[in-house]
Amino acid sequence: MKKVFVIPMFLLLLNAGCTQNDQQNPGTEPGNTSGELENEGQEEQMVSFENLEVIVENLDIPWSIEKLEDTFYLTERPGYIIRMENGEIERQSVELEKNISTAPEAGLLGVVLAPDFAESNLAYAHYTYVDDSGQFNRIVTLRLLDNIWSEERLLLDHIPSGTYHHGGRLKIGPDGTLYATTGDASAPDIAQDLDSLGGKILRMNLDGSIPSDNPYPNSYVYSYGHRNPQGITWSSDGILFSSEHGSSANDEVNLIEAGQNYGWPIMEGYEEQKGMVSPLFTSGDADTWAPSGMDYYDGKLYVAALRGSAVLEFDLETGEQREVITGLGRIRDVLIEDNSLYFISNNTDGRGTPEENDDKLYRVSLSELN
Repeated sequence: MKKVFVIPMFLLLLNAGCTQNDQQNPGTEPGNTSGELENEGQEEQMVSFENLEVIVENLDIPWSIEKLEDTFYLTERPGYIIRMENGEIERQSVELEKNISTAPEAGLLGVVLAPDFAESNLAYAHYTYVDDSGQFNRIVTLRLLDNIWSEERLLLDHIPSGTYHHGGRLKIGPDGTLYATTGDASAPDIAQDLDSLGGKILRMNLDGSIPSDNPYPNSYVYSYGHRNPQGITWSSDGILFSSEHGSSANDEVNLIEAGQNYGWPIMEGYEEQKGMVSPLFTSGDADTWAPSGMDYYDGKLYVAALRGSAVLEFDLETGEQREVITGLGRIRDVLIEDNSLYFISNNTDGRGTPEENDDKLYRVSLSELN
């Protein structure tokens, strides 16, 4: 069992009842600055499941999973969305106003379907682009028509983008607003700058306006001091959690509260500082997860790990953690629905070692993980 760190504040909450492929230029893994690109866990023995199912294969750098009833929508960083229904798979083009960046970690990242998607064919997307003014991230709406997605409306632009650390996760929260994670764009100091959109978790209304109850007036910033958060999810009682890449190790799982400072680059991992929030869990100085997408189920967080080559389970009541999926290489995103854990591998991103027909969308029953 790896060491975990649970902050006293969270224990009090619990006791109170809060129960373009860049393979040619892979760069450095965001959870580790050592430049090691190969997948450490690739040779580990795979956890054996009786009914591990491959739903989709031959994906090209997949990044996020969306599901509506029996239909899956998977983003691919080069600028496609895979639609899978009743065993039929279609790679749908995404027509964007700007040219997608092919920088490491960049491209078409998070996509989330609108609450009324079945009627509106509307979705929200986060992507990295380049133009004459430089490289940035933006959040837009997409409309699906005749099997082609088209950028329809710009919600937020000029989110900082650098060599690495683009963030990119989008989720609609229980409050009906849109949350977005942004990285520090390889410029750590901007994470502490409330006038910058980088190194933050942002919150907006679905029309792109700033919610009146955001913690800072006329600002999209919901929380700050983040290095490269790539996962967000909520517990059944509405508590927000995020996963975040550390510098060399010191990856984090955080409980997110409005207006709080999560420390980067002043502190990370086990460190503490007045006025800053320490993580619920950290990989510590000697280990790295490179955590990405995450979901919640029955008092536990399930987190995709890239360098960790696993799906990690964090028990919010006991503070324990374990690997529940290993041996399939880098894992980018997870989704839990109907007692099933869905997850996508990410071995084609230039940092893994692709196996035959990688990358893949998998499903396993949560009952098999116990």
